[in-house]
Amino acid sequence: MVTFISLWIVVFSVGYMHDDPGESRYFALVSLFVGAMAILILANNLIVLFLGWEGVGVCSYLLVGFWFQKPEAAAAARKAHKVTLNKSRHALEQAPT
Repeated sequence: MVTFISLWIVVFSVGYMHDDPGESRYFALVSLFVGAMAILILANNLIVLFLGWEGVGVCSYLLVGFWFQKPEAAAAARKAHKVTLNKSRHALEQAPT
């Protein structure tokens, strides 16, 4: 299901990002995001799950701040990163020892 939805995101993004100078960077980030999401959902242990979660978080930060020249986008990216880090820290605190 993740790959199916990702396919449609890429298909619709082609037209939307057509004349953007950062088009190749955008598609590289989307590809990394899809890969991290696949790692997250296919993980069979907590370490791999954590790596997938962190990969999704980093890619989210980079995608939210894609147009980093705009102050709003940069602020939104910082906020998304802070939320993801807090969730990761909370998950680690709750993990069984």
